[in-house]
Amino acid sequence: MMFPRTIVGGVSLPRMLIGTNWLFGWSHTGHAADMVIGEIHARTDSFVPVLAAYLKHGVDAIMGPFSTHPGAADKIRTAQDALGKKIILIDTPVINVDDNAAARAETQAIFKRSAQIGSTFCLIHHSCCEQLVNKNRRIIDRLPDYLGMIRDAGLIPGLSAHMPEIVQYCDLNGYDVETYIQIFNCLGFLMQIEIESVIRIIHDAKKPVMTIKPMAAGRTTPYVGLTFNWKVLRPIDMVTVGVLSPHEAEEDIEISLAALEHRLPNLEGRSSPATQSIIR
Repeated sequence: MMFPRTIVGGVSLPRMLIGTNWLFGWSHTGHAADMVIGEIHARTDSFVPVLAAYLKHGVDAIMGPFSTHPGAADKIRTAQDALGKKIILIDTPVINVDDNAAARAETQAIFKRSAQIGSTFCLIHHSCCEQLVNKNRRIIDRLPDYLGMIRDAGLIPGLSAHMPEIVQYCDLNGYDVETYIQIFNCLGFLMQIEIESVIRIIHDAKKPVMTIKPMAAGRTTPYVGLTFNWKVLRPIDMVTVGVLSPHEAEEDIEISLAALEHRLPNLEGRSSPATQSIIR
């Protein structure tokens, strides 16, 4: 079954996006977990079966800092070549937002690099975007300059908005963005304000929202985390799901489709050394 899709900036995207924390080694739990990810995915070809599991269901868009994280773009390109299928790149580059000519030239080069590696979308990383936010004036200082650079590079602009005010200020000022990344999960993990306020901001957003960390970096089960997000988001919004293995991808896709179809997911029972009838 193919995953439902939405339109962002004129481009068709699956409503599930492929996350990369569990491919590149950013566990959000600790160094030991980062090392485990790194050991499993030390070789580029280890990405192939994971991405193949997503692509089988039409999940063909992936998010990550491809233009500024060493080797990331090469690994995705190798996997694409092996699978013979195009994967839509949603690049989230880290840029230099210092207000001087050298920093702007450095940033412009990054956007050009993003285009060269085949990105479709370029969403400025939250760690950079948040440095420009002026809460007193309800603006994002100098943002139009960067968005213009992204357009000039032939990319579709957006923002990573861990700070939820970014969504509000963009809509208020009519900045040229086509989508936002926003943390959203049932535990409020890494969210800067309460869940009830963030979901209202998402529903009020003028553009589709790409939510991330639906399972709170492993702090809740896939069934709970994914079901919650799919039940409360708009039909135009997306959920970014990262996995360690193709088995996890298949499971998360089935849980997600079941949530969207208002049915129980068809899953294998959990293993246990002493299985009881009540545990399934």
